[in-house]
Amino acid sequence: MSRMMKLLPLAFMMCLYCVISTTLAQNEPGEMSSSNSSVAADTGSSFAQAFFVSRKTDPLTGETSLELLGSLIIWFLLLLSTLSIGGIGYLSLTNQRKNILPMGVLDEIKRLLDQGEYKQVIDLTAQENSFFSRILQFGLQEAPRGYAAVIRRLHQSAEELTMHRFRRVEYLNVLGQVSPMIGLFGTVYGMILAFRAIVISGGNPDPVLLAGGIGTALTTTFWGLIVAIPALAGYTVIRNRIDALTAEATIEAEILLNQFKPPQPTEKTTKEKQ
Repeated sequence: MSRMMKLLPLAFMMCLYCVISTTLAQNEPGEMSSSNSSVAADTGSSFAQAFFVSRKTDPLTGETSLELLGSLIIWFLLLLSTLSIGGIGYLSLTNQRKNILPMGVLDEIKRLLDQGEYKQVIDLTAQENSFFSRILQFGLQEAPRGYAAVIRRLHQSAEELTMHRFRRVEYLNVLGQVSPMIGLFGTVYGMILAFRAIVISGGNPDPVLLAGGIGTALTTTFWGLIVAIPALAGYTVIRNRIDALTAEATIEAEILLNQFKPPQPTEKTTKEKQ
């Protein structure tokens, strides 16, 4: 895995630390400003923080504090979002044409085969790490066993390497399927908080008391969708690209190996043998 993928959790933790520090700093008592600009700034800041932390209001004292479980769900979804975007970038870079079917390598192998430089073809496919070179190398290794063994090994290795790439992309599908469920869990939890406020207030709750639970429900749903939509879209696009390029690479390799196919006996030759 690339260095970028390894640094993603560290970057997420730094962002999370900044959010928590800002939240705790704003919870400390301070002088109240009477200016309209300060009120607008505080309102905008609170609205922005609603996407990163969950708050609850004590029905007895009216004090607002951090709601731990709801905030943990939001932070976990933020982590999944970071991993999803990083995974899409990493998988897109490692499943380009140059990694599966590099045209320069294909043209060079065609030239070497036309000149009968079979030893150089084997050396080139052993050094080059693309999908095309690997399946061609596996096929050439079966050359002493005949053409049928070569083609059979070519298709077996192509299928194995394609499935290996599919399994790596499958993580995006898992993220896309699981994250809405995590968001739904946060939604249910937020609605429980809202109904709890209604019960405590005797059926006539202050809208401020309901805001915490409803905010948690909507924010976790929001982040669940933020994770799922790019993950599923990236999974579909990358998987289709892998499918198309690996199929093209397999066909090109089979075409190259067809020159080793033994000549088929003609009808005239068959009659002469009879």
